[in-house]
Amino acid sequence: MTRKSYAVAACGAAKRSRSRVVPVRSRPLEGGATARWPATWRGGVTGRLRSTGRPVYAVNPMAAARYRERHTVARKKSDHLDAMVLANLLRTDADAHRTLPADSELAQAVAVLARAQQDAVWDRTQAGNKLRSHLREYFPGYLAAVQPITGGLTAPLARTLLATAPTPGQAARLTRAQLKAVLKRAGRQRGIDAEVERLHAALRLAQMRQLPLVEQAMGRQALALLGKFEAACTTADDLAEASVELFEQHPDAAIITSFPGLDALSGARVLAEIGDDRTRFADAKALKAYAGSAPVTRASGKSHAVMVRRVKNQRLAAVGYVWAFASLTASTGARAHYDRRRKAGDRHSSAQRNLYNRLLGCLHHCLATGTPYSETTAFPVPPKLELAIAA
Repeated sequence: MTRKSYAVAACGAAKRSRSRVVPVRSRPLEGGATARWPATWRGGVTGRLRSTGRPVYAVNPMAAARYRERHTVARKKSDHLDAMVLANLLRTDADAHRTLPADSELAQAVAVLARAQQDAVWDRTQAGNKLRSHLREYFPGYLAAVQPITGGLTAPLARTLLATAPTPGQAARLTRAQLKAVLKRAGRQRGIDAEVERLHAALRLAQMRQLPLVEQAMGRQALALLGKFEAACTTADDLAEASVELFEQHPDAAIITSFPGLDALSGARVLAEIGDDRTRFADAKALKAYAGSAPVTRASGKSHAVMVRRVKNQRLAAVGYVWAFASLTASTGARAHYDRRRKAGDRHSSAQRNLYNRLLGCLHHCLATGTPYSETTAFPVPPKLELAIAA
């Protein structure tokens, strides 16, 4: 190796997910390189090494342990031994390992915002579930009243209404004029009178009530939970706007959003996980395995089993579920493919995962060739067989 290379042992497993960097003793490599072993490939040391343009190799901790056994079988472990193992690993088997993807600065920035927005959505869901569970204990009438509203608890009208009247007693005393003011504060512009009448009647329906002091205390708790929920909703919306704005500046945005079921936000999540380094995946099969859409085959002797891939990029798998589900109504070819899998005996999740696998292959081809999505190319219509009529 003519330039400095670094071996990174990514120890971010499920049981060791702390994002701390553990420096080790340096071990010189060819050309003056240094081997290091941080606990995560996104830590400060790794980020600075990548910013300088040096190639960084990600090494699985289990693979590093096997390399250690080549030098000693006593199962001893030290920083000096780990440095020597990583140094010899790059000297002898560098071709068997892949460097971290060299994504562009814009793609890395999109990844930061898109992942933060996805985390904010998960936080919003958790906060909304806590608030909904609390409201069921003392104010089920409110949940029934806001259920027809698009978005449910996440809708601005639902949050504004709860902030105005957090208890059943206060909600029942709201007049039509007050409800109209609530709707206007929430940004409602059309159908105000009809919505006022519906809410006025729904909030006055008889329901089981707590004791007055208990109800008042639970109302104060609901306002505290609402404050957290409001912050989560605002954060998710702000990060979504920032992610979309940055994603639309990327050259791959037009190709990604040309696929059915992908908008700017979901497209930003896809770009965040696959990056824009074309050498990251050797072929479409590698991308499908990374996303978890490709099955795993285990064969030994007479045993042969095809199972769902559990080890995968969970973020890419999450957006893939939404992508495949949305494509059922946006693409006739995707819908036909899903229906064929269902008729073949697949369950809903299996058929949808198969469709996602097909769409990922098309995405890999379109990004590699720089062409947008084509419905006729992705899902060609098979020719119909016509019987010749004998004269």
